[in-house]
Amino acid sequence: MTVTLTKGGNVSLSKQAPGLTGVTVGLGWQANTGYELDASALLCDASGKVPSDRHFVFFNNLTSPDGSVRHVGGGSPVDGDDQRIEIDLTRVPDSVEKIVFPVSLYEGAARGQSFGQVHRAHIRVLDREDGAELARYDLATGGLADETALVFGELYRHGAQWKFRAVGQGYASGLAGIAADYGVDVLKETPADPARTRPSPALPVRRRRPRAPPWRPRAPPRPLPASGRPARPRRRTPSPPSPPSPPHRTALQGVPP
Repeated sequence: MTVTLTKGGNVSLSKQAPGLTGVTVGLGWQANTGYELDASALLCDASGKVPSDRHFVFFNNLTSPDGSVRHVGGGSPVDGDDQRIEIDLTRVPDSVEKIVFPVSLYEGAARGQSFGQVHRAHIRVLDREDGAELARYDLATGGLADETALVFGELYRHGAQWKFRAVGQGYASGLAGIAADYGVDVLKETPADPARTRPSPALPVRRRRPRAPPWRPRAPPRPLPASGRPARPRRRTPSPPSPPSPPHRTALQGVPP
């Protein structure tokens, strides 16, 4: 039976499903055309920071270094999940104390978008073994006029148990603000601004496939000599000048008259 949470509430997943070994975190929302939302996960240690940038699982890094957290993309239209993240609890390193799940608007500030226009946002936790829903949190986003990123919830250790907390914390600084808070060192180049003395962190740029250059026929390879190595061009050195030839003698030269 699922537990419906309000902001700040928590539930023990280990008590909900004894012997729990893995969960699927489903995140969903409704937004207007032109809104691009991205779910991610941050694996944090006891300091509340990620051990490395590779522990930030998002659209350009779909798996954590240990393979315990995987971003598997879109969910099913039937269950209402837009994106899903799978967690193998047996493989999460002991040093990881919690896994945080933010959702961000891609280029939200540049496009004049905010979570105030995102509706029916939710996060839910399912047992990976049988798909049973263990916990659910429906977020109230109506008052988020400036926020372009939002921490939906987090999984965390409590002794030998795994628990889930409904967070609902917004960030006007977008995913960059969340990344900075959790120790991710990801920067994007921004246009020069004399009013700024330091570059500010920004959303990682989506990787796009480079367009293939137009095809050109390759020149035929040079034949190799018998040694198997390309022949080196011979350098021509100027030959030394030949000595002047002695004067030509006729048959009568040197004969007394």
